[in-house]
Amino acid sequence: MEVIQTKLHEFNHFYEWAFSVADERVSDWPLMWGYSPTLAITALYLLAVNTLPKFMENRPAFNLKYTLVIYNFICVLINFHICSELLISSTMLGYSYSCQPVSYTYDPYEIRIAKALWWFYFSKCVEMLDTIFFILRKKNNQVSFLHVYHHATMFPIWYIGVKWVAGGQSFFGAMINSFIHVIMYTYYGVAALGPEFQKYLWWKRYLTRLQLLQFFVGLLYASQSIYQECDYPLWMEWAGIIYGISIVALFINFYVQAYIKPSSSSRQEMKSLPKKSTESNGSVANGHALNGKMTEHAKKN
Repeated sequence: MEVIQTKLHEFNHFYEWAFSVADERVSDWPLMWGYSPTLAITALYLLAVNTLPKFMENRPAFNLKYTLVIYNFICVLINFHICSELLISSTMLGYSYSCQPVSYTYDPYEIRIAKALWWFYFSKCVEMLDTIFFILRKKNNQVSFLHVYHHATMFPIWYIGVKWVAGGQSFFGAMINSFIHVIMYTYYGVAALGPEFQKYLWWKRYLTRLQLLQFFVGLLYASQSIYQECDYPLWMEWAGIIYGISIVALFINFYVQAYIKPSSSSRQEMKSLPKKSTESNGSVANGHALNGKMTEHAKKN
């Protein structure tokens, strides 16, 4: 018991010290006064992920077409605002793309960067609705480990980013991620309009490649700043690299499962069919239909 009390005392001392060196500019901003709201929201998200599927099990799926269109449009606007604010303000301040220390001044452009990073943090809370909408529509196959892991970690991670380093090196990752999310939520918004718009969504696999590319760029960005001994918290750089590696590994696994394996199995299935069957009107060369049935590749697209 004495050991536990000692450890709790040490943790409390560290907690008080950490908040004493936090960014004073953001201390009164929404959700920034302490870690409890962020942890509570994240816990509620994980609780919903575990309980909502059971609630929906014997209920019909919700038709959220117009809700999804509006939601995705809002996400596009939020991410466009974040990306444009970070690009404009960092350019006006002459930010370095190799090593940029955090400036805790009240310069108008520095404040704009800090506010854009707060919006980025808050957007990770809003984007948790992605999972909720999947479950309400009974698209549980979309709620993968990667999906939940990503949504459940980005929100608390970026609380740290805004609370202690709302500027400097932090701007780059948020800027490229929000740019990718503008494209991604545009895709989701068009997809939500209905099957008649599917013909405009042929570029889905390229979106996944862009997502992978941003993580590789982020890893390279963090690695080179460590090499240059940039004046930025070293433990944050290493934490970002470790997290980035985990995300890249999961995304590569997703890409293989979603595109490479289905394509291989589809080709194998086509080869195994009689020649007359493969030339019939029931098959389509692009693999989206096979003897009147959707292939796994098409279903996932």
